[in-house]
Amino acid sequence: MGILNEISENLQIGKAKIVKELVQNALDEGVSAKDILEQGLIAGMDIVGQKFQNNEVFVPEVLVAARAMNQGTEIIKPLLKDSGVEPIGKAVIGTVKGDLHDIGKNLVRMMLEGKGIEVIDLGVDVSADQFYDAAVNEGAKIVCCSALLTTTMVEMRNVVDKFAAEGKRGDVVIMVGGAPVNESFKVSIGAEIYASDAASAADAAKAALIA
Repeated sequence: MGILNEISENLQIGKAKIVKELVQNALDEGVSAKDILEQGLIAGMDIVGQKFQNNEVFVPEVLVAARAMNQGTEIIKPLLKDSGVEPIGKAVIGTVKGDLHDIGKNLVRMMLEGKGIEVIDLGVDVSADQFYDAAVNEGAKIVCCSALLTTTMVEMRNVVDKFAAEGKRGDVVIMVGGAPVNESFKVSIGAEIYASDAASAADAAKAALIA
């Protein structure tokens, strides 16, 4: 459908105002909120994520595309709820205790939302207890931990250990990422997923939720 392609294309170049207008036009034409979300907004964000992975676009372009997506989803959110369209799952995200960096974390959150995942963003300086409480209270299946410093990445082990100590380790998939983190660190602390960039994180989270 032409208008859904237009939504996708304008989202990719960050034309938030136009995306908002096109979403409204699509609704007026009788296109369902679900189709607008999946074939317009998420389809566009998927392409942005792919280009980001291929180094064809960079952080600023992703941010403006994500803002455009947010403008579109604001309009259809109430309609999605009314029609019973649920997110594919929930994720909790935060930068670990002692670390105040949030650019990477924010990027991952936007990419996750772009995959149709509901995200509970705990912000920065998040303790293992806060990750645990949020995941249990919200029924989140994915816990995303970010760190930029080698001195704070060790906190990720505390997050894994907290879920294990509470007997909830099998209920969540723990994903880790950030500049100092790598695959072997993930293995050493017992987390399930390591993602080297925001687009990979979103792909891995989606795969885990629909597995």
